[in-house]
This record gives sequence, C-alpha cells and structure tokens, in this order.
Amino acid sequence: MNWDIVEGNWKQFSGKVQERWGKLTNDHIDQIAGRRDQLTGRIQESYGITKDEAERQLKEWEKLN
Repeated sequence: MNWDIVEGNWKQFSGKVQERWGKLTNDHIDQIAGRRDQLTGRIQESYGITKDEAERQLKEWEKLN
C-alpha cells in the first residue's frame, strides 16, 4: 500500500484504523492526520508496545488494506 494514498484519503482510512486499534481516540485520529510516524507512535503509546512491534502491526495492517 502506498502511504500517500492513505494520507490523501485519511477520513476513509481512519475508520479502519480505529477498528484495528480501538484504543485510539477520535482526538488521536485527528492529530495523526494520515502521518505514518504519528500513527506508529500512538499505537506504541496506547498499547504499551515497542516501536518495532507497532511497526510490525502497521505493516501487517497495510497488507490487508
């Protein structure tokens, strides 16, 4: 998946992001605004996981969407 597409269609993808990572609030989603690094950081922070694990989860999600 091309992340530029996600950024450009963030409103559409934000629902899928919240389905996958339910601990992310609407405020988090708004602040992320399609920026991959911000999403990785929020996943890491919200779930108490390592950066590598957050990256792994995000890559897995990208393959499915």
